[in-house]
Amino acid sequence: MNARRAAGAVLGTGALLCLLAGVAVTALGVRVDGTSMTPTLHQGDRILVAPGSEGGAHRFDVVLLRATGKDALLVKRVIALPGDRVGIVSTPDEPFQVLLQERGQGPVRRVVAPQWAAQAHRTSACCGPDGTRSARPELRTVPEGSFFYLGDNPDLSDDSRAYGWGALDRIEGRVGVRAFPVSASPDIGNRPVLEEYRGPSP
Repeated sequence: MNARRAAGAVLGTGALLCLLAGVAVTALGVRVDGTSMTPTLHQGDRILVAPGSEGGAHRFDVVLLRATGKDALLVKRVIALPGDRVGIVSTPDEPFQVLLQERGQGPVRRVVAPQWAAQAHRTSACCGPDGTRSARPELRTVPEGSFFYLGDNPDLSDDSRAYGWGALDRIEGRVGVRAFPVSASPDIGNRPVLEEYRGPSP
């Protein structure tokens, strides 16, 4: 085989692989619909789920789930797991402070995510006994088999504050990578961290 034919074969193989990759992303990828996860995920992004990750999650994972009593597929971030205590405190200066006590023991810490600070302007308090919004802030223990979840754009997200605790067995998988657009980073990013909380505990 001469050099020209070899180069043509390589280009043809590359084009075929690109085509197959595009078909796979279209067939297997889940399209993001809405703005509840901006700026982490945008309308029209396509995401791929990590194989074998259904039915469970780690704290701060982004997951695909079906809310209790709803068939629509949601993309949200896991905040608290069974046994954790979680609440949301609102003050005039900081209308959205998510508090977490891991496994219900030790210090109450603040969940910090830069994307929340840039977008959360509506006052919010949580949680009621079922994990939904409440008139005043209160730490609630996440029940066995359940979890608490939020969107990365809290002012425009219907999440546990609206639907209550999520069910772990309704998680369809952890979001592994962003497959489209190709110009965007495949890494999901914007993972929150836990920091010391100095305010009064709810």
